[in-house]
Amino acid sequence: MALDVAGRLDEAETELRRNLREREVFYGREHPGHAFALEPLADVLLRRGDVAQARQVVEEAVGTYWRSGHERVAAALAARGEIVVAGGAGEPPFSALDRLPDEVVEGVAYAAVDRSARDPMLGKVVLARLADALEERLGPDHQATLNVLSQLANAGRDCGDQAGRVEAIGKVLASYDRQGREEDALMAALALAMAQDETGDTAGALATYARAQAIADRLGRPEFHAQVLRNWGLALAAADRPAEAEERLRAAVGVADLGTDHEILGRSRIALGLFLQHADRLDEARHVVEAGLATLDVAHPDAITGRSHLTAIAAGRSCGCGDVQGAIADAFREFVLGRLPNDLLADLSVTVEDGDFAINAELRREPTEAEIEHLNQLIQSATAEFRGRLVAGG
Repeated sequence: MALDVAGRLDEAETELRRNLREREVFYGREHPGHAFALEPLADVLLRRGDVAQARQVVEEAVGTYWRSGHERVAAALAARGEIVVAGGAGEPPFSALDRLPDEVVEGVAYAAVDRSARDPMLGKVVLARLADALEERLGPDHQATLNVLSQLANAGRDCGDQAGRVEAIGKVLASYDRQGREEDALMAALALAMAQDETGDTAGALATYARAQAIADRLGRPEFHAQVLRNWGLALAAADRPAEAEERLRAAVGVADLGTDHEILGRSRIALGLFLQHADRLDEARHVVEAGLATLDVAHPDAITGRSHLTAIAAGRSCGCGDVQGAIADAFREFVLGRLPNDLLADLSVTVEDGDFAINAELRREPTEAEIEHLNQLIQSATAEFRGRLVAGG
């Protein structure tokens, strides 16, 4: 609810209790319609630190859903598990899984993953406990178990638990290997290598890239080869092994050029171009980066990076990335221009001010009110789409 989101928890609790009383009068205490109001109340109580009251409320919701056979029991059990962990008494938070049907257990996993971002530190502990319970109840290769482990890896990254992140991804990779799911195994191997690199385990990361290359060889698809080679080359460059890095990065471009995935071709070219820039080979770097930009969506983060580095290259600098905000503004201008009518718009200038786009449109003629409204709508939708692509590409 809005008060909860705004952090006005005392008001939120008052409003939820009022709603709960109304629902009890209308539905009765044993009806799922009453339990629907118990769930958000338990969440607010948890956020307020009243774990005992939250536990009492969520237990009532679980009981009502269970007795009525309602599917919301899975979400309520996920909330209960989080509240049990927050209580810190060492009680198993998911001890009831062995008595539940598979579909309810899967629902608990889905709901727990969805809840985990609300409080990343608490969510990480909940996911770790749930992953153990799911491995025992459904098995280590069940998709629900793997989904929880994947989210646990994300939580480890966000909370700075890199060792936990590596362990979780390693379990996912081992499962995909057992199941022969090679495309999934490749993505997991790349994620593992990145996690190992970020923990400082350079040797482990490079060994995992070699393992990923073997998987890509079996799959035989250029875009997979290119992705492995690109990431491997970047890791080698960071490890100060430039000859091997250049070999992998050039191979990535060559392999990507054989396929039809323009995004990985562009990303591989940008990676090689930046490597060449840092090696002070600026003329070649400029040509490679420009070629990379030609195949990437203007809103792709690698395109933004390439544009900003291109300004540094043009200035004769082997280090530095130039004007990042200016590159974002230029990319957004190009993105918007492709969506606006040419007969009305003469020019468009874009700058970044206080983290947002400042747009000035120069018109060829006096617009009608309908045209002004249409322009505003186009710019608003283009802004939202551009930001969405930046996030998705990252």
